[in-house]
Amino acid sequence: MSDIHELGKQGEQIALNHLRRKGYKILEQNWRLGKNEIDIIARDGDYLVVVEVKTRSSTTCGEPETFVTRQKQRILIRAANAYIRWKRITSETRFDIIAITVTAQGMEVNHIIDAFYPTL
Repeated sequence: MSDIHELGKQGEQIALNHLRRKGYKILEQNWRLGKNEIDIIARDGDYLVVVEVKTRSSTTCGEPETFVTRQKQRILIRAANAYIRWKRITSETRFDIIAITVTAQGMEVNHIIDAFYPTL
């Protein structure tokens, strides 16, 4: 397994732990629709929350959340719509990003609630 893949898996576990501590109920992890994947699907009160996790070993090329491009957002929205139809979910849906950066002190977690909105 590559170091980048391992870092990503470690970041997802940190994100899961973070969400659980905040009282989120984890519904799915690494849910796939074809080649597209949603890192975490959770419930926060009445909200269905689609979470994209970005983990970086430094911020030299930018903060981790800046790598959730418009194209990635469209992929997440498409996959979320499929999940919602499949599970017949009627509640509001929210898109969060959990950005994790490796620092000298450990892992820095930045949970961005309502990071982006689906557009028509």
